[in-house]
Amino acid sequence: MPPRRAVTGRSQEPRQRFVEEMRLLRSRKGDTLRQLGETLGWDWSLFGKMESGHTLGSPEVVQALDQHYGTPGLLLTLWELAAGDPTQFKERYRRYMTLEAEALSLWHFGVSVFPGMLQTEGYAREVLAVGGAKGEDLARQVEARIGRRELLRGDEAPPFRTILSEAVLRASLQDPTEWRRQLEHLADAAATPNVTLHVLPDASGPHGLVSTDVMFLRLPDGRTVAYTENAHRGELIEETGPVERLQRAYDAVRDLALSPAESRKFVMRMLEEAPCEPST
Repeated sequence: MPPRRAVTGRSQEPRQRFVEEMRLLRSRKGDTLRQLGETLGWDWSLFGKMESGHTLGSPEVVQALDQHYGTPGLLLTLWELAAGDPTQFKERYRRYMTLEAEALSLWHFGVSVFPGMLQTEGYAREVLAVGGAKGEDLARQVEARIGRRELLRGDEAPPFRTILSEAVLRASLQDPTEWRRQLEHLADAAATPNVTLHVLPDASGPHGLVSTDVMFLRLPDGRTVAYTENAHRGELIEETGPVERLQRAYDAVRDLALSPAESRKFVMRMLEEAPCEPST
């Protein structure tokens, strides 16, 4: 059977197809990026980033574009396909890692696991193995994750603040020795000048980040971006509005958390409760 001929000549890759359709529709309408921003009420640079493939934007922005161009549901459908394309996830993560390395400061909230740059090798190995990594792939991922710890070392290390849900500190590893090492590593890191630790007690109740791990990066150009993650996917968020909403939720969570001094005492209590190696 001969291969199917491309009818339109446009990309079959979801993200690129979304970009191409946005460019085509704006060209037909005769709008400049600035005119588009003024008409729809968003910064025109957002549309430039969307048309260059640097960001997908939000569904609200895409719905406004559909209305503006008279294409009800077309762009939103393409956006959903692009956002759900699994081949894009690694690409977006690579971009996040580039931005992380450039960040002037970092703020983190963990609802399920320790942040990668505070993980020990044993912790990283068990967590990544549960996620399905094995063999050489597991070894490479562990090495890459442990390498991220270098970001917090040295005289030029950026300030790093993490708020950890109490559940993170209760979810012990199968190997008690490795679990103690992880807690000890966290306590040591919290004692360094550039790392600030907060523990969010279970008794704090529901909050705006109840199911979301998030990292905020303040970049050299003055922007702040956010990376959110759950068990199934991660997303780099660069649009100002969504980032600001996440920051407000983060500030509210920080208000509920223990102080750095009380948080370090909490970790030390966890260490006292952690099982020790069996005596020989």
